[in-house]
Amino acid sequence: MAKQKVTLFWFRRDLRLEDNTGLFHALQSDFPVIPLFIFDDDILENLPQNDARVSFIYDSLQKMNEQLQAIDSSILIKKGKTIEVWKLLLDEYDVQQVFFNKDYEPFAIKRDLAISSLLRDNNIEVFYFKDHVIFEEKEITKADGLPYTIYTPYKNKWLEKYHLSGGVSEYNSESLFGNFAKNQFPFPGLNEIGFERSAIKVLLPNLTQIANYKETRDFPALDSTSYLSPHLRFGTVSIRKLVNWANRKNQTFLSELIWREFFIQILFSFPNVVNHNFKSAYDGIQWRNNEDDFKRWCSGTTGYPMVDAGMRQLNETGYMHNRVRMVVASFLCKHLLINWQWGEAYFAEKLLDFELASNVGNWQWAAGTGCDVAPYFRVFNPEIQQKKFDEKGIYIRKWIPEFDLGYVEPMIDHAFARDRAIATYKKGILK
Repeated sequence: MAKQKVTLFWFRRDLRLEDNTGLFHALQSDFPVIPLFIFDDDILENLPQNDARVSFIYDSLQKMNEQLQAIDSSILIKKGKTIEVWKLLLDEYDVQQVFFNKDYEPFAIKRDLAISSLLRDNNIEVFYFKDHVIFEEKEITKADGLPYTIYTPYKNKWLEKYHLSGGVSEYNSESLFGNFAKNQFPFPGLNEIGFERSAIKVLLPNLTQIANYKETRDFPALDSTSYLSPHLRFGTVSIRKLVNWANRKNQTFLSELIWREFFIQILFSFPNVVNHNFKSAYDGIQWRNNEDDFKRWCSGTTGYPMVDAGMRQLNETGYMHNRVRMVVASFLCKHLLINWQWGEAYFAEKLLDFELASNVGNWQWAAGTGCDVAPYFRVFNPEIQQKKFDEKGIYIRKWIPEFDLGYVEPMIDHAFARDRAIATYKKGILK
């Protein structure tokens, strides 16, 4: 019996049915569309069994599956090494076309090239689309066609292009749901994927206080941030809807979204930043990389309350307030002289919103080795940061319950650490 000719839409970091670019185009193909998600062993094998991000991905897929079941369809869930899964799919189905949305990380680019080559070798059409950014790759460049390496001129060009185009159009993929294939695939349990449910939860987005975002965003005790970052990371919200909304509501919030795209563009244009300083002149810095100091930083026992509260929040919840992220990152790189890559790797393990481009970009910003015009001698004073942004100690006491019982002494004197950091950087910068 002949197999049914089908189109496959491959979900990755776009876990929603609404305003999904690739899905919108897939649902206009000439064949019934089977939605697909692959739990990739190459990624999963490095994660703990109770990884909160896997629980979030699983729950997001389950929510999508319930939407599909309402129209007599369902999502096909597979697990394994991606290339091997695709080979099995080609045996199982008469695949005519494959659609997916692009990813700009080095691992994803290499993976997608391999899968696309496999598909084309089997005479299958491959279509891929921009979805999780407004402007990609070489859409925002300097006059000479080279990528921007400084944020402000990038932002200005980004805004100019956005406004000249009258905003950005959204894709009404939900209007085409009738083109999904009528299949009821079994939905696996989380344990069947090899994981267990995490006690850490991804919170729902909170946009109620964005009107005052500029005035309140630096004060962690106010809890006035959006909690959008994990949803942006995994695509449970549409960047187009969000940017159009932010443009109407708050330009400061919009600027933060542009920062995200700036770092994605940097990673795409300069993929070596994952493992190397953007500024190669900083390669001569002699990091101390003391493992005991690193453990105290990780556990939130440095004796600097703002640093320790941030690390404890991260360890317990997978979140950390953005202002506090700057303080803890600066402390690791400058006060302790530990290579930013150690901190980047720890954040990658713990953050619910871990996104390679932003994580690397922000850590190099904190270390002073990235695409940043700020001088290397910028060293955050954790005590001054605490007085400015948590004067009453509300945030600190939330995460350090023993704070008022006689807190531990700072592990290093700020003035000494600052002088040592500046001298080490100055000596290490290659001429």
